[in-house]
This record gives sequence, C-alpha cells and structure tokens, in this order.
Amino acid sequence: MHLAAADHPHRGGGGRAALGLGLGHLAAAALRREHRRRALAGGAVLASALLLVATPRLRHSPALHLFADMRNLLGVPNTLNVLTAYPLLLAGVPGLVLCLCGSGCFGISLRWEALGWFLFYAGNVAAAFGSAYYHLKPDDDRLIWDRLPMMISASSMLSILVIERVDERAGLSCLLSLLSLILVSSACERVLDDMRLWVVLNSAPCIAIPAMLFLFPPKYTHSRFWFLATGFYLLARFEGLADRKVYSVNRYFISGHSLEHLCFAMVTLILTVMLSFRNVKIVRDS
Repeated sequence: MHLAAADHPHRGGGGRAALGLGLGHLAAAALRREHRRRALAGGAVLASALLLVATPRLRHSPALHLFADMRNLLGVPNTLNVLTAYPLLLAGVPGLVLCLCGSGCFGISLRWEALGWFLFYAGNVAAAFGSAYYHLKPDDDRLIWDRLPMMISASSMLSILVIERVDERAGLSCLLSLLSLILVSSACERVLDDMRLWVVLNSAPCIAIPAMLFLFPPKYTHSRFWFLATGFYLLARFEGLADRKVYSVNRYFISGHSLEHLCFAMVTLILTVMLSFRNVKIVRDS
C-alpha cells in the first residue's frame, strides 16, 4: 500500500513532464511553420525585386489602347467596355456604405482591417468612373484613371488577407508599402515610360492571394467565399489578357476586357456577402 502510494507523485510528475514536452514540441513546430512562411514571403519579395531588375525596360505601346471590342453603339464610343465598368459601382457602393457604418454591419474586428476594406470598396467605386472615362477615349493621359483605382483595390484585398491571417501590424505595413509602390509605379510609367513596376504589382496579388489562402488559417467563418472571390479575380485577369481570343470564341458578342470588368464586380459582390455573414472563428491577439 505504501509503495503504491509512493508511486503516485512520480507518475503525476512524469505526466506533467510529458505534457510540457508535448506542448514544447507543438510550440516548436508552430515556430518552424511560421519561419517557413516568413521565408516564403521574403523569397517572393526578393524574386519580384530580381525580376524587376533583370527585365529590360517595358515601354508604352500604342497597341495598349487597341481593345478587341471598339464598337460604337447608341453613340457611345467603345460602348460595352464603358458600360461594363458600372457594375463595379453597383457592387462597390453598398459595401462602401456598410463599411462606413462600422463593424456592426460587417464582421470586422480589427481597426486597420476596416481601413483595408474601406480602400477596397473605394477603389472599386473609383474604378467604375475611371474606367468608363478612359474607355470613352483610350490614351496615355487617361490610362492612370483606369489603372490606379483597380491597383488600390487589389492591393487592399491582399493587405486585408495579411491582416486577417498573419498579423495586423504586418498587414498595415503591407498596405502602406503597396500604396507607396503604386504611386512610384505611376510616376515611373508617366515620367520614365517604364511599366515594369506596374507589371510586377499587377501580378503580385494573382500569386500572393491564392498562396495565403492555402498557407494561413482563417480567422473568420465563411472563408470559402475567399476561394470563390479569388477564382473570379484570376478569371478576370485571364480574360483581360485574352481580350481578343475571348471575343472571337464567343462570336464577337462580348470581349474579354468587358468580361474582366464584370468578373471584378463579382469579386466585390462575393466579398460583400462574406462580410455580411461571417463571425470571428479564431480569437487572436493583434
């Protein structure tokens, strides 16, 4: 009896030691995963910088403003390219209004996350007017009004994911850095006639957003909407690149560029639905 009683402290101490060892292994594994993720992010930034340096200067071309569908219907130049920009307005305004109403309307739990969503919706609303203005008379002087709002919107979407899935401070740094680079890219394009930085910034969300969805766990519920929105975002980019091919495939009914506008509007609509239904899934200190 005495021997059995004497064994209990040793077994209890051994259990606590095993529990502590197990927690230590879990913490070490989580730390290793975090290091791998940060190394991956650093490698992506380095690869982008090397690509920017190694690529020769990319100049403007007059062909940049020659879209597949240049039909003049009802007296409006480039009619469908102009009209398909306005669904961005219809999708963006409700989200912008609800975003301004505060976190009570949307499932937003962090302060800088609210700023990211505001810039995302504001970029979409501005893109509706900017894109329509550009397509009425496509030229170098009007091009910035088409590109700048959409770049702000895409950069905000990427930064929101960083805030949500990594860290609020890292996401804010990402947002401020991308916005600064967007201004620099616009200056390089206008002053130096060099589009390299714009191409890199335009391509980065296409790679970074899907990667983050798979690498980092969601903080909120209804995260499947992110996958759906990302699918439409990538489809929009593809359709924009395959403007003429898409136009010929559907027998010259609607061009790839017009479909690109509609897919961007779908991205905004899907994310608005997500924000309306989601709740905090993982409580994380920021």
